[in-house]
Amino acid sequence: MATGYHIVQHRERAFPSSQRVLLGNNALDRGLDEIGDAASLKSKAYFNETAVLPCQFVNSKNLSLSELVVFWQDQETLVLYELYLGKDKFDNVASKYIGRTSFNQDNWTLQLHNVQIKERGLYQCFIHHKAPNGLIHVHQKSTELSVVANFSEPEIVLISNITGKSAINLTCSSKQGYPRPVKLYFCLSTENSTTKYDGDMNISQHNVTQLYDVSISSSIPFPDGESNVTIFCVLQIESMEAELFSQPLPIVPGNTLPVSNQGSYIAAVVLLAGVCAVAIFVSLCKKKKQQRQRQQQRGVSYNETAEEEESEEIEERVSKRRNEEAQCIDHSSEMLSDDKSTTDFN
Repeated sequence: MATGYHIVQHRERAFPSSQRVLLGNNALDRGLDEIGDAASLKSKAYFNETAVLPCQFVNSKNLSLSELVVFWQDQETLVLYELYLGKDKFDNVASKYIGRTSFNQDNWTLQLHNVQIKERGLYQCFIHHKAPNGLIHVHQKSTELSVVANFSEPEIVLISNITGKSAINLTCSSKQGYPRPVKLYFCLSTENSTTKYDGDMNISQHNVTQLYDVSISSSIPFPDGESNVTIFCVLQIESMEAELFSQPLPIVPGNTLPVSNQGSYIAAVVLLAGVCAVAIFVSLCKKKKQQRQRQQQRGVSYNETAEEEESEEIEERVSKRRNEEAQCIDHSSEMLSDDKSTTDFN
């Protein structure tokens, strides 16, 4: 009965004072009996993906959406979505839900997009019929939403080389998952047996996303009478039946590099060789460029020298011609002077 009273109080705040929620004796009994008897639905969504919140309304009277008021609210009574007489209404919708919901009219479900870990909990769908004398509560459905996030594949790191029959020092880690991990352990496998090894497990939770990171470190003795072994890391998660396994790590005593890391080593060598080749190529290009620049500079100097020599030669020719012309003029003047003297004498 307390739940039904809460619904009435919430809708009195959500609607204008001129509209009231009408719960007649029959409607009240029918609605509250339905609420009390019906178990909550279960829904699961993945972190940052879409959650489905069903209403499961059977429209036996074939009521039109233009006659109904439909809305969802969370465990804090914040409204996620409201359809008022066939139209979206955002006046009562909490700001954090605006733009994140989609209503499917065919199956009466609400989709909540980009769902977060902290949004797990109880959600309720309400449907009211707008009658001439007020709003009549006709349906309610609750859904318990759980939100999960897949952990990354556990990764094993060998933190020391294996010499002889010494212990195997390892760490293993997995990140960004939910719910809280139950256990993280190592499995050492030989041809005849498999042995589990626990270690010091460390669990941390991100303040904003609420996702978990988990790691473990352990020192595992190398089994007697074995020439090589394979180690796995296994993650167990709360409320999840399946276990998450790492890639196998083969261990051979005397090897300075685990088999699983040889590929990374080869890749590093290839990458280093590629970097060296690029550096050599760039150096050669720079040398060729410098040689071309020096040749161009030499060509410019040669051209300038040739131009200067040509200019000097032209000036010399002009000067010589002027001298010849001057001599010719002087000779003509002398001849004219001689002619004049001869005339005067006569």
